[in-house]
Amino acid sequence: MDFKTLNANLSLHAGDRKISGTVNYTFDVMSSIDTIRIDAKNMNFSDVKINNKSVEFKKSATELKLFKGYKKGKNTLSFEYEATPKQTLYFIGEGHGLEIWTQGQGKYTSHWLPSFDDVNEKLVFGLSISYLKDFTVLSNGILKNNEDINQVEKRWDYQMEKPMSSYLVMLAIGKYEKQTNVSKSGNNLEMYLSRSDASKFEYTYKNTKQIFDFLETEIGVKYPWEIYRQVAVKDFLYGGMENTTSTIFSRDYVVDEIGFNDRTYINVNSHELAHQWFGDLITAESGKHHWLQEGFATYYALLAEKELFGEDHFNWEMYEIAERLQQASKKDTIPLLNEKASSLTFYQKGAWALHVLRENVGAKNFNKAVKNYLEKYSFKNVNTDDFLKEINKVSKYDTEKYKAIWLEKSGFEVKEALGILQKNKFITHYLETLALAEMPFENKKQKFEDILNSNDYYPVKEEVLFQIQAVDFAEKKALIELAMKSSDVKVRQAVAKTLNKFPEEFLPQFETFLDDKSYVTNEIALNVLWSQFPKDRIKYLDKSRNWEGMNDKNLRILWLTMALATKEFEPENKVKFYDELLDYTSINYESVVRQNAITNLLYVNPGDTNVLRTLVNPLTHHKWQFSKFARDKIRELIKKDTFRLFFSELLPELADNEKVILNRLLSEN
Repeated sequence: MDFKTLNANLSLHAGDRKISGTVNYTFDVMSSIDTIRIDAKNMNFSDVKINNKSVEFKKSATELKLFKGYKKGKNTLSFEYEATPKQTLYFIGEGHGLEIWTQGQGKYTSHWLPSFDDVNEKLVFGLSISYLKDFTVLSNGILKNNEDINQVEKRWDYQMEKPMSSYLVMLAIGKYEKQTNVSKSGNNLEMYLSRSDASKFEYTYKNTKQIFDFLETEIGVKYPWEIYRQVAVKDFLYGGMENTTSTIFSRDYVVDEIGFNDRTYINVNSHELAHQWFGDLITAESGKHHWLQEGFATYYALLAEKELFGEDHFNWEMYEIAERLQQASKKDTIPLLNEKASSLTFYQKGAWALHVLRENVGAKNFNKAVKNYLEKYSFKNVNTDDFLKEINKVSKYDTEKYKAIWLEKSGFEVKEALGILQKNKFITHYLETLALAEMPFENKKQKFEDILNSNDYYPVKEEVLFQIQAVDFAEKKALIELAMKSSDVKVRQAVAKTLNKFPEEFLPQFETFLDDKSYVTNEIALNVLWSQFPKDRIKYLDKSRNWEGMNDKNLRILWLTMALATKEFEPENKVKFYDELLDYTSINYESVVRQNAITNLLYVNPGDTNVLRTLVNPLTHHKWQFSKFARDKIRELIKKDTFRLFFSELLPELADNEKVILNRLLSEN
């Protein structure tokens, strides 16, 4: 049986978190079959027809099963369905702030759309979605049409031209602003942000066109789809997701000019775009070969960064990855070519495996093999041997030995990786500087001065500052002042990080960190100054009064915490400050804001029952990181009888799902 197309007319119901619609399939029956199975988690079906005739069906908690009505050759299947998904389709916020988005990677699309969990079953998808007209609706493929249904609703018709696996189907609905660009090859690049973030387009999407143009050239195969769009959403589960033609990514990467110096979307941007070839155009046939998607996407993202930031940056990234892999290899014994491998292995070791291969066969041969591999298996499924066969066609490199060492063996080949890295002069110089760690300060002082005066890439200068951290201030003052003259935000940030104690006469210099174009540096400096110079706290609070910081409101929440902890600062406004901090724990904010606020409130007033209550709602949050934070905090608190009693007495007031988890936590001890 060969399924060809899936077309669906869908309606979203935000009030009760439901989705409903009509689905139409076309498929060919190639030989005699007993049952047609469609993956569908906890769905209700009606009006099921094959070839326009009503048929009987059975449904389980995971499938729709069909037994009769089809014939050899071409067939059609249609049905209506309804679902209230517990995962994969998320309704975030309410009213004008509502966003609806999907995350189907793995085998999860069948929670909201009757489809196929098997990645080897590829279809051409077309989705028509009805929703309120003042929202923007995004899906895969070309927007063929959008038109008003009535005074309040509009229908958006999206159509793919080529087949893809079901896990790559997406929806994103919200109040978005849009900007567009065109690639060198003529592809339309659509970029979306929430209307409240409209001022942040420039730095969030910085270098997007350059990344697209580079990857298309480097990969050697034209971008395989009709359009490319990206949208940032609230409380996304991961950094990003490479849905075909339409990447969803986390609002954590939405930044302004200053935030760009602390966190950028560039790596995730490049990674998800690379997946449009590696994962979307060709898809690994099973989890065992997952590195063919994540390793390639990670590596090509690093190559894109090399194009933007240079060889030294690229080699530093590869060095840091190598260090993480070396550390992890002490406990992580699952090799790359195994479906149970860790994310670190699939992504970072996968990237290193490709770097080793590229270094050994040569960039030209590597690129030729990749091009042949993509063209040969376009819109199909692949395994590792398919790729290595293309390497064998362009090089005599021993891929069997390579496969045994890099793909089938656990651990990390430090010696080979180091040999490749040391071809780069900066890495050699960094390692030489690292080797000075045990040398007395006086013996390396001049060398450190030379480094800080040089044009060395920042990690070498950062290492110098780490090595002098414990040196008496008077002895290292000249080096600190030299480092502070740097125009590199990272070098100055390293000074702020490592200079925890200094004499008062140095205060004017240290205060300049409060004006650096880095929210991270500002936060470090404000913490140090507030802690070390209590008599000047009001001055620092006045200066930082209107700071917001990153999307987690790191500076605003820090300011409120300090304002509350500074007894003499505006006592008449303490209640207002506390209420604002407490408000940031509510469901009106993203989990990063809520977690930050809860953490600070537990520091300010750990016994406040209003604060303790804020730990309960996150227990059922869809973002596992936030849920884990709440569980861990409650576990820590209930070791004390007073807190255990509070949470026990709270149980009857809670919703059933919250009650179940809290009860489980209370029963652990």
